[in-house]
Amino acid sequence: MDSSRRVSAVRARRRPTRAGVVLSTELIVDTVLRLIDGPAGDKLSVRRVGAALGADPTAIYRYFRSLDAILLAVADRLIGEATAGFVPGPDLGASLRDLAGRIYRSMRAHPRLAQLRAHRFIAGPHELQVVDMGIGLLLRAGFAPADAVRHYRDFIDTAFALAALDVSDVSPEQERADWETWLDAARGLPAGDYPNVHAVRDQLPAMAESAFPGVLKMMIAVLEREAAERAGGAPAFSG
Repeated sequence: MDSSRRVSAVRARRRPTRAGVVLSTELIVDTVLRLIDGPAGDKLSVRRVGAALGADPTAIYRYFRSLDAILLAVADRLIGEATAGFVPGPDLGASLRDLAGRIYRSMRAHPRLAQLRAHRFIAGPHELQVVDMGIGLLLRAGFAPADAVRHYRDFIDTAFALAALDVSDVSPEQERADWETWLDAARGLPAGDYPNVHAVRDQLPAMAESAFPGVLKMMIAVLEREAAERAGGAPAFSG
C-alpha cells in the first residue's frame, strides 16, 4: 500500500462516530472502565461499549480484537494508575509494603476487575514496568536472578490473591449474616470433639479480619531476613 492510501485508511478509521466522538484506544478503555464501575457493570458487552460511545460496535474491533483484550487493557491501565509515582526506595521492606498497599487499594476500588487482575497475565506496558521494578528491588537486595524472579512472583501473586479475596460480590448484609452464622456454629462446638477451636473460641472473631496485612508482613519479614543473611548481616537493601 502506498503512503497516500495508508493516510486515507488512517483518516477513515479516525472519522468521528455518529455522536461526534473520535475513537481511540484510550477513549475505549476510559469508557469500559466507567461502565464496569457503574450499574450493571457485570453485564458488559461490545454492543454496550459501542452504544456508550455512540459508535457501531464493529468500530470497536478496529482497536481491540475482542472484549477480553479490552478488559486486559483496562486492567493494565489500573496497574499504571495504582503505581503512578511509585519509586523503589533504599528499604526493601518499605518498598514492598508500598507496592502491595497500592495494589490492594486499587483492587478494592475496582472490585469487578479483581478476579481478572488476580488470575491473568496482562503483558501490558504498566504491568511489565512493575515486574521490572519489583525484580530490580530483589536483585539490588542481593538475591540471585532465579531467586529474585521466584520471590517476586510469590510476593506479587500473593498480594493480588489476598486483595481479590477481600473483594466480594456478596452484599455486606449477606456477608455479615454468613459470618455470624459461622461464628455461632464454631463457638458452639463441643470441647470433646473440637478441643482446639473450643480453646480459642473467644479469639475467633479475628478470623473475620483481612489476611492481607498479616501474610504480607510475614512474607516481607522472610525476604528481609534472607537478604540480610546474604549480605552477611548488612542492611537488607543498599542502593
